[in-house]
Amino acid sequence: MRQLILLRHAHAESATSGQDDLQRPLSATGQAEARAAGDWLREHGLQPDRVLCSNATRTRETLAALADIGDAEVHEDASIYEASPGTLAALADANRDAERLLLVGHNPGLEQLAALMHSGQTGDYRGMPPGGIAVLTLPADVNIEPGIATLSAFWWP
Repeated sequence: MRQLILLRHAHAESATSGQDDLQRPLSATGQAEARAAGDWLREHGLQPDRVLCSNATRTRETLAALADIGDAEVHEDASIYEASPGTLAALADANRDAERLLLVGHNPGLEQLAALMHSGQTGDYRGMPPGGIAVLTLPADVNIEPGIATLSAFWWP
């Protein structure tokens, strides 16, 4: 079995005039949410082997605020920003050698991927707040496809 941990970036500041969306930083609330997410991951022994993180400032700051989550390989990947569930599934499949993969990204892609992997449908599912974590468990040697995973934990700040 392997685990895919989906972490939506924590609460970010609103864009200022002319600011690129990729550059929006975390708010003070978001910093606290991300620290709480790191605490929750440690309390549940969910230290990842590998981390894939969007290149957006808010996702990188979320990852940094998790603090000590082990000695995971960390890779920044621009394709996570505005990714569809299919793109995220392909990234997870390309990293299936990681027993526990943490993907730090954005909605709606993350929540749609969680719903697709768990229930087999994305529909209008909207249930992953900023800083939310979905832990999906699936067989180690299979491709990600609809309904393949069990939602083993869900947490939000």
